[in-house]
Amino acid sequence: MSKEQRITGNITPPNKDLETLKKHFPQCFDKSGNLDFEKLKKQLSKNEINFSKESYGMDWLGKSYARLLATDETTTLLKEDETFNQKKENATSENLLIKGDNLEVLKHLSNAYYEKIKMIYIDPPYNTGSDGFVYQDDRKFTAQELQELAGVSEERAKRILDFTQSNSNSHSAWLTFIYPRLYIAKQLLKEDGAIFVSIDDNEIAQLKLLLDEIFGEENFVGEIPTIMNLKGNQDSFGFAETHEYFLVYSKNKDKTILNKFNIDEEALLKKWKEDEYGLYKVADNLRATGENAPREKRQNLWHPIFLNEETKNFYVTNDNKPINKSDIIIFPINPEGEELSWYWGKSTFRKKKHNLILNRTKNGWQFYRKQRPDIGDIPTKKPKSFFYKSDYSTSTATTQLKKIFNKKVFKGPKPVPFIMDLVIIGMSQEDLILDFFAGSGTTGDAIMQLNTEDGGNRKYILVQLPELIDKKNNKTAYDFVKDELKVEEPTIFEITKERLIRASKKIQEENLALSGVEEKDKDLSNQDLGFKIFETMPIWEDYNFEVDELDAQQMLLFDESKLTKEDIKALLVTWKTYDGVPLTESLQEIDLTGYTANYSNGKLYLMDKGFKTKNLKALLEKIDSDKDFNPTTIIAFGYHFESKNLREISENIKSYTNKKSIDIDFITRY
Repeated sequence: MSKEQRITGNITPPNKDLETLKKHFPQCFDKSGNLDFEKLKKQLSKNEINFSKESYGMDWLGKSYARLLATDETTTLLKEDETFNQKKENATSENLLIKGDNLEVLKHLSNAYYEKIKMIYIDPPYNTGSDGFVYQDDRKFTAQELQELAGVSEERAKRILDFTQSNSNSHSAWLTFIYPRLYIAKQLLKEDGAIFVSIDDNEIAQLKLLLDEIFGEENFVGEIPTIMNLKGNQDSFGFAETHEYFLVYSKNKDKTILNKFNIDEEALLKKWKEDEYGLYKVADNLRATGENAPREKRQNLWHPIFLNEETKNFYVTNDNKPINKSDIIIFPINPEGEELSWYWGKSTFRKKKHNLILNRTKNGWQFYRKQRPDIGDIPTKKPKSFFYKSDYSTSTATTQLKKIFNKKVFKGPKPVPFIMDLVIIGMSQEDLILDFFAGSGTTGDAIMQLNTEDGGNRKYILVQLPELIDKKNNKTAYDFVKDELKVEEPTIFEITKERLIRASKKIQEENLALSGVEEKDKDLSNQDLGFKIFETMPIWEDYNFEVDELDAQQMLLFDESKLTKEDIKALLVTWKTYDGVPLTESLQEIDLTGYTANYSNGKLYLMDKGFKTKNLKALLEKIDSDKDFNPTTIIAFGYHFESKNLREISENIKSYTNKKSIDIDFITRY
């Protein structure tokens, strides 16, 4: 059975929470699909939920506005850089660099990449007062519109609008800026995914509370101080600042598994030994410690272990009597004479006896456990709650980036080794990472380097605003982009793009230089060292994403004849992403007797003018005859079809019984 469906072209991030409420409480929604909160409260009050109780929370001027921004429709389209993407090194790449406001981009990604991202890393503005952060907003709401949409009073709506237009860098401004981005980012994470956010003292307190609210306090993983400047900032008041932080939250802590670091060869030789069962290192005493260690708390773990001092054989018996009278008896008693307990009972002792080391100390014979590697034969160590390595230095990162560009074009980049370590913790070798504050592109560089080192197949999505480079404040970067890259209007995005290109070439050149050196050169033929570029562009003048039905007035308002071929391509990219098709997945061109349609993932797009009855006939025949062509949804760009054409397609799709029994929807979008 098929149906005709008219929908808006309105592109908004999905609200899965609202869908869950509709599923379980359909009686609390009106015929327009709006939630009646009073009905919901009454329904929940039956389960003794008290809405009058005070609760702990976070509020600021602009919070209701930030929530509105998180669910408001996009004001842009997505456009592909076809020339760049068709280059040999980029044509099959699954890496992405997207130019645009990251809030707009996140909304565009929210369907195609819903729960597809394993790890998010961001390094947002720290709001230091000197990093250039000010809240800027191009949304144009009236006080009455904001009052209705955000559910606030007229007075508060006016205050919020004044605040959003004031170019503020207050805590409230920063929270209003970051909230909608984190809200949508959570939806993109897999259930077992995690987000890592770099921050410093200026906003860490606010960020921690905000992440508690969005991800849930129960999904907090860590607040990790990280030394980035061992010498310290001597200009800071009171203390020379040496560190910043990164916060880690899981999407669902019960499902998230964070990885450990491999032990390097030098540490392996120092700490690890090998027996017939594999690698091990000396761990804790078998004698228990802590609150539950005393004998009276764990009587079943108070028992003797017998030792033959000649043979060094040790054992336990069921009746707690030695096999030989000369064997000595060892109880879990500490040097202070306290009667404690063993970590292992007799059954475990017998099974794991080979994992014990016997040592004679000044306090008598002691048993120590052997720690085995967690995974296979590779020893690992858990990351500590404090990060420091000499190559985490921001100054070193600046120097290394300077070498790539032969000049200093970016201030304060994150160190590649730091990002590589976070990636090792947060994702496997086959996962996808998102960084929507890409900056100089360190995350992409780190992914390529790590993949080259271990043969991984990690992919990245980077998003960077085309922020104008101030000629006065950063003349070197401005001149580099304008003169060397030949970009008329220099932006940070061009530096991000060029850094990824040069980092890729550097990896290949260094590998080529090692060619022929035993075990040094690597096969990079299967490594993805390219990337594809997309960017946001403003929606056309007078084009209305919110129209439900095309009426005469709308026809007069919007002149579709002014649309270029490139405009239609941008609309197609936007729609296919909205419909769940990843940006890296190309649409297949389908020839319907002279009319070209586009197809992927069960979606068939009819975007061009000139669709005739013969094309419809070819479409129906292809559905029956082509085993690889199985459209479940046919989408037509309504401006390019006459009403009678749309009716003809709809009626034929509805009445035609295809041989595959596919249920096909026909949708007209404007």
